Amino acid sequence: MKRWIYMAGAVVLLVLVIGGIKACSVSKVIKQFQAKGAPKFTVSAAKAELTQWQPTLSAVASLHAVHGADLSSEVAGIVDAIDFESGQDVKAGQLLVRLRAADDLAHLESLKATAALAQTVYTRDQAQLEAQAISQTALDNDAANLKAAQAQVQEQQAVSDKKFIRAPFAGRVGIRAVDPGQYVGAGTKLVTLQTLDPIYADFYLPQQDLSQIAVGQSVTISTSSSETPFTGKIEAVNPQVDTNTRNVQVRARLSNPERKLLPGMYVNVSVTVSDTKDYLTLPQTAVVYNPYGASVYVIRSGSTAAANGQGTKGEGQSSASESLTVQQQFVEVGPTRADQVAILKGLHQGDSVVTSGQLKLKNGAAVLIENSAQPPNEPTRIPVNE
Repeated sequence: MKRWIYMAGAVVLLVLVIGGIKACSVSKVIKQFQAKGAPKFTVSAAKAELTQWQPTLSAVASLHAVHGADLSSEVAGIVDAIDFESGQDVKAGQLLVRLRAADDLAHLESLKATAALAQTVYTRDQAQLEAQAISQTALDNDAANLKAAQAQVQEQQAVSDKKFIRAPFAGRVGIRAVDPGQYVGAGTKLVTLQTLDPIYADFYLPQQDLSQIAVGQSVTISTSSSETPFTGKIEAVNPQVDTNTRNVQVRARLSNPERKLLPGMYVNVSVTVSDTKDYLTLPQTAVVYNPYGASVYVIRSGSTAAANGQGTKGEGQSSASESLTVQQQFVEVGPTRADQVAILKGLHQGDSVVTSGQLKLKNGAAVLIENSAQPPNEPTRIPVNE
């Protein structure tokens, strides 16, 4: 019995010794941690800067030709000749496609001969009426026959003209949809014709922006297919608001001398609405959006050297001796442009704000500024597909 008591006491003593050793180790680690301070999270930062901003309204627009149509024939027939090349610029009235019309033209000549005979008879009977050789009734019949013959000529001329498809307006033809010798029915598409200069840009704006737009205002158009923006003016504002979306349609007219803009393209449109204003701006990546509001992390420090990485360790880094912490600050955001967002309330000029790395932060977290790789902060950047 005493043997078991001694063994149990030895085990308890061993456990106490091991526990003491572990406790000393943990205490040592805690003291080291406290001596070094809390871990620092690496973030990038930027100052809230006061910049001039041209207020604009932005939207996505679709391009439409001032004149555009898919040309077709009013009558059926066989394509006799095509008098244009695909992609060619044509003039108004220029002959584009000829359908086989030999029989129609022959019938037209026959009717013209009949009309000429009716004219001769009428002229001769006029002279005979003056000589009282015929009655007025006979001359009236001759006049009616002449008018009927001339009407038949005009009718047949119209039928024959339908076999010759001409450009209704000047523009550029597309790729032809028919070939010589092909039979086409009435209404079959032959080719598209589009006027490319000038060109329309149609877009929609919310009804609350109606007071800021008017005919004659300048607009700027940008597209991923061209690095050079296009300028134009608002030509018309739809007098009716869409009851489903509460948006109003706006049409702008643009010059397109180089034909870089084509109908059907989508473009980004910006409408200049007023004089320039001063806004506090930040990169859009600095703002954290939540269901309960937008916020930023403001960097707090006893030293102003933290701003934009102007620490003692060199450009893009903060000094190791600085104690930098962050404080979440709710803000009211305004309009955006390219990579920037305007801050209406919640910040002051010169405040240093975290621009990347916010997901790992909370109030009071210690940070280390590293600005060697900053998020984009361009006011007029145009996205390009690479």
